[in-house]
Amino acid sequence: MSIDILIALLAVIAIGTYFQTVTGFGLGMIVMGVTSGFELVPVGVVAAVVSLVTLVNSAVALPGKLHHIDWQAARAVVAGVVPAIVAGVLLLDYLSVVAARLLQFLLGATIIYSGIVFALRPTQLAERSSTRSFFISGFFSGLFGGLFGMAGPPVIFHFYRQPMELVTVRNMLLLVFACTSGCRTLFVAAQGRLDADTGLLAGLAVPLVALATVVGRRYPPPFSPTTMRRIAFGVLIVIGVGLVATALA
Repeated sequence: MSIDILIALLAVIAIGTYFQTVTGFGLGMIVMGVTSGFELVPVGVVAAVVSLVTLVNSAVALPGKLHHIDWQAARAVVAGVVPAIVAGVLLLDYLSVVAARLLQFLLGATIIYSGIVFALRPTQLAERSSTRSFFISGFFSGLFGGLFGMAGPPVIFHFYRQPMELVTVRNMLLLVFACTSGCRTLFVAAQGRLDADTGLLAGLAVPLVALATVVGRRYPPPFSPTTMRRIAFGVLIVIGVGLVATALA
């Protein structure tokens, strides 16, 4: 890997870390999207590095914030996400290319529609949703994560619509993604796929991730909760467009 590519990759990781610290999501989506689009590093290596630095991001961002978390909802989401990721990977092996692309198109179209509606009217629900609904959103996130490597949108939509403060939403998402990244890292390690390149990249990225996380905690953007919700839904719209474009390619 050339020094230019290494610097570019580390810069993208730092930017993604800051965004995830202030919103609760985006690190994996930003890093995977940029590196895949510009073919900077093999996807498998980047995915493993993202999982490791996500754990660092959460380890720095969450201390002192755990009292904000709705633990019942968080446990329900994780209970749905983890087994559904495995189911999604297995399901992908049985689907034809056409069926997989159709599912990807429908997922992208749903994200775009929902993102536009919520971005224009980023209102919260009047009451907290049931614990079952958090499990369901976690299950679909895990399923789509296993199928397309994009586990975030269903959970993000569900959390951002809850009558919760943004600090609660943000930290719950950080906790959920830390759990899923931890499970993925253990699975990859058990398969012996954490090689030297992955370790080197993760080692170089850790100081930047820690610094970007601290900056995000201390200096969040001076936006209102409504604006932050619009930004979150706007990012999801971009993700949806990317899924649709990939499905139609």
